[in-house]
Amino acid sequence: MRRTGFGNHLSFVIAGLAPAVPLSLAPPCHPKRDARVKPAHDGSEFVVTSALRCARSLALALFAVLAATTAAPAQLRGHGGPVRAIAVAPDGKTAISGSFDTSAIRWSLERNAAVEVLRFHDDAVNAVAVLPDGRLATAGADGRIALWRAGAERPAAVFEGHQGPVAALAVSPDSAALASAAWDNTVRLWPLNGGEARVFEGHQQNVNGVAFLSDGSVVSAGYDATLRIWPRSGSPVIAAMPTPLNAVAVAPDGEIVAGGADGKVYFLSSTGAVRGEVAAQSSPVIALAVSGDGVLVAAAGIRGSVTILDRRARMVARTLVGPGLPVWSLAFMADNRMLLTGGTDRMVRRWDASTGEHIGSVAMGPDDPLAAYAGDHGAEVFRACVACHTVRPDEGNRAGPTLAGVFGRKIATLPGYRYSEALKKLDIVWTPETVAKLFEVGPAAYTPGTKMPEQTIGSAEDRAALVRFLERATKGN
Repeated sequence: MRRTGFGNHLSFVIAGLAPAVPLSLAPPCHPKRDARVKPAHDGSEFVVTSALRCARSLALALFAVLAATTAAPAQLRGHGGPVRAIAVAPDGKTAISGSFDTSAIRWSLERNAAVEVLRFHDDAVNAVAVLPDGRLATAGADGRIALWRAGAERPAAVFEGHQGPVAALAVSPDSAALASAAWDNTVRLWPLNGGEARVFEGHQQNVNGVAFLSDGSVVSAGYDATLRIWPRSGSPVIAAMPTPLNAVAVAPDGEIVAGGADGKVYFLSSTGAVRGEVAAQSSPVIALAVSGDGVLVAAAGIRGSVTILDRRARMVARTLVGPGLPVWSLAFMADNRMLLTGGTDRMVRRWDASTGEHIGSVAMGPDDPLAAYAGDHGAEVFRACVACHTVRPDEGNRAGPTLAGVFGRKIATLPGYRYSEALKKLDIVWTPETVAKLFEVGPAAYTPGTKMPEQTIGSAEDRAALVRFLERATKGN
């Protein structure tokens, strides 16, 4: 698989195992570089640029709305790399995830299926957010933040100015601004109606987390072992912590929750006073979430478990044990009970945080669209594609076009599917050889302009098995 910023993103976690030697690969901080907002040419959009960076062309978003299905709650599969970020819409019906594969996916939580794939960033998508009006925000290791309207073909706005990977996003209480934390040692506050971005300087190392207090103050967590509260005006409050911090969240009553590289979760007042701590993990805490009612805190660790804390009792309530791979992202659903997790297994999983029960099974059961191909190695290789593609004509299109009858068809010619203009210009006919080549070199290289999540298959044997499966599964459809 091509580089997706894995080294950069692992640095703050691995460094947590040896705090005296941080392994950040982020570029040097340039605190004087500010950002400005400029109107777009047609006056309908705006782009935020740095004085040192030119605005980049906007990518088209590929999407297709799925036909309604009735499926039991299960894992959401579709990313080609670890799931780095998750956010749930206020109404609890949709979610957005960001991945090391450079894509973001908007999901229907009612249908448990991908609605659209958002491709714009040049590197891993580290952070996502959902605004109350339905707009989506994505931020990447490329230092850019994109603001999307659901179903749009390109971002409505692009924010540029960070000189390092953006690690976290937060939406202000009045929904008028986004806050971003980045590995250029800064926090930035971006007005969504245009105008100058505020740059908060002072952290001495990577800033890994950001959140808002109810009064609009910004809270940031840094690998420099400080938690900082930035008021609307005046100097920040600086809370010195005993360990580097990897994540931060704010409970409804204003209590601040921070996740440390020492495996502990720290509780602070809205003025920065430490109130307590709980040993949550035996390894660095790399993601945090607080339930909407403030009762539960979820803390994920590098070794794959998620600890559920009773916030008021300051105690561990239960531990969720998954496949043993790092869990990079967490989000509670609107019922304050169901928890979504995203990790290195490339899936978004569902849990009942009140009982510790995993919803659905790791090995998909009767609702598995590939159940008829049990034991077929090629079908297992294809499993990462089932969230976006079907193989039968009666199943229709998903976020990607159906593959029914794909062999012998010219690229971007399936009737009824909306392709990007870039794909329509390519002269490729799908054959066993071209399909194999697609996954050998990757969609971005083989089909420039695609919005397909970046996935490559390094094993020639796996590629051959996939092609044989597709030849059988799509033949005659």
